Amino acid sequence: MTFSPGDASGRTVTASGVWQVHALAQGKRMRDISGKLDQLRNDAGLQWDLSGIGSMDHIGAQVFWSAWGNKRPASLKLADGQDEFFKRLESTGPLELPRERRTHLGWIQTLGFGMLDFFEHLRGFVRLIGQVTLDLGRFARHPIRGPWREISANIFHAGFQALAITALVGFLIGVVLSYLSAQQLRTFGGDIYLVNLLGMSVIRELGPLLAAILVAGRSGSSITAQLGVMRVTEELDAMLVMGISHGFRLILPKVVALAISMPLLVIWTDCAALIGGMVSAKIELNLSARYFIQKLPDAVPLANYMIGLGKGAVFGVLIALVSCHFGLRIKPNTESLGRGTTTSVVTAITVVILADAVFAIVFNGVGY
Repeated sequence: MTFSPGDASGRTVTASGVWQVHALAQGKRMRDISGKLDQLRNDAGLQWDLSGIGSMDHIGAQVFWSAWGNKRPASLKLADGQDEFFKRLESTGPLELPRERRTHLGWIQTLGFGMLDFFEHLRGFVRLIGQVTLDLGRFARHPIRGPWREISANIFHAGFQALAITALVGFLIGVVLSYLSAQQLRTFGGDIYLVNLLGMSVIRELGPLLAAILVAGRSGSSITAQLGVMRVTEELDAMLVMGISHGFRLILPKVVALAISMPLLVIWTDCAALIGGMVSAKIELNLSARYFIQKLPDAVPLANYMIGLGKGAVFGVLIALVSCHFGLRIKPNTESLGRGTTTSVVTAITVVILADAVFAIVFNGVGY
């Protein structure tokens, strides 16, 4: 590849060789050629001879086009086939980047789009609840044809496989809560009230909330990712073509499975947390396990157990619905899959905390 800028006598610029991207990218050729072309950029009287170029691509043509100021020079000699590159560059025109419009009221536009997006999600979530209700009625009318295998599989994945992590976290939370409470109660001489404090906080609030947050992060993300991958691989479209309902075979089993699994996980987490508190109470306050077990039924009324189990069932349904909602909205690309899974987990945890606040307000005077 050669390039001759010409002299004062001929005032002709000649080029030869290979003007393709792989040749221009070698070494410092592109830098050297660009430097020479910059020196000739404002000289309108030059004659350009490109007939000696053996092969050229769009990148090579763009190098000359930029040196000419995005227009053909007055005198130009081309080889066969080269004119097509420059015709395309002429038809394309100069590249104009969009200018960012700045306004002092941009936050209003951002707020407006955010509200529209929120109501659009709310509308889709309500439609999903309605579809699940219809599928549940269909399941009740024809239980033999129900998705029993899917329900059983989801109970295994969302319930049984979560026993280890929920027990570990529950035990550690019970130890921490009992240890900190024992230090304060010892100051006021209220050691015997540790059972009341630990039982009420774990059974009524912390047990259901901890189990729900763990399930939302573990099983909720799994549900969203599963539906998202099915969207990416076009399995959801294939199910519709075969006449298989997404709601009846995919969403309903997950909702039913979490509604069954979550109360059981709440009981499991409560037991682990109480055992951890019992161990810590024995070490810190020398409260025997026998005293702890005998005192617990009197310290925590039965209504609190029922509220905790009810919270577990409601939290399980909400987690399944939120996870399925975002899973079905994932677009067939990997970026949307990752973003949708993250949004699903954050939203599910937020919805669980909001639902827990509603429970606290509604059942304010129950169980004391």
